[in-house]
Amino acid sequence: MATSTSLEHLLPPSWRQLITDWLKEDVPAFDYGGFVVGEDPQEAVLYGKSEGVLAGRPFFDEVFRQVDCQVEWLMEEGADVRPVCEVAFVRGPARKILLGERTALNILARCSGVASRAKRLTLLKEKQGYKGIIAGTRKTTPGFRLVEKYAMLVGGVDTHRMDLSSMIMLKDNHIWSQGSITKAVKKARSVGGFAMNIEVECRSEDEADEAIKAGADIIMLDNFTPDEFKATAKRLHERYNNVIGGAYPKRHFLIEASGGITEENIAQYFSPDVDVISLGAMTQSVPHVDFSLKICRKA
Repeated sequence: MATSTSLEHLLPPSWRQLITDWLKEDVPAFDYGGFVVGEDPQEAVLYGKSEGVLAGRPFFDEVFRQVDCQVEWLMEEGADVRPVCEVAFVRGPARKILLGERTALNILARCSGVASRAKRLTLLKEKQGYKGIIAGTRKTTPGFRLVEKYAMLVGGVDTHRMDLSSMIMLKDNHIWSQGSITKAVKKARSVGGFAMNIEVECRSEDEADEAIKAGADIIMLDNFTPDEFKATAKRLHERYNNVIGGAYPKRHFLIEASGGITEENIAQYFSPDVDVISLGAMTQSVPHVDFSLKICRKA
């Protein structure tokens, strides 16, 4: 897993504008509460109040940088949070600590929640000896995708595609528009070229056969039961990858499991024939890690 420092270096130049926009959303006009507490320099303690993985330090830092406060961390990115513990100190004028408080906590809580689920899945994968890839999906929160994808990396899983421009995924509606998987793949390849992988969502083994013959790079078997999925994946690999000669040319592709997969049932899909397991549950209905920020003394 990459270090927290190197992960921060992945963030695009535009990411700080997200923080500016979120602060603007939270304080569109007067800061009435800030008027009450005033400008006295204070120190606040960030407490971790539930178990999880700490993730989101760059975003938390930037919130307080933009409101003229300083953060001193007591825990590294990716560290285990064991309640109740001190995670960081925030120092600055009282009203400015409270100005950034809620935005910073919201980001940290959700980012840490996604990273915590990712880390649990990573540990489960290691315990069970699964050698494939566990990945998120594009089912992210609008406006918050960068934070959630970053959290997946902190937790040790694959981000999958970042957006519609990152990989060509052909699902049922794309295939319907062209009349067949073969035609959809051909049209996609005409604009994606050699540099873009093409993934095709398949609802049956016959559709997977067509997608492989059409030149798809990734075959997503969608909404199969675990037993059906593993059996189908094994047959496809044997038919195209492991058999020299025979009726089919040798082809190279990945097989991905998706649809209805959760933290509770993912282990049922672990198999040497399963290359990728993706789950929308990586970011959907994720419990947040509970943090609080308490002003404790004058700085």
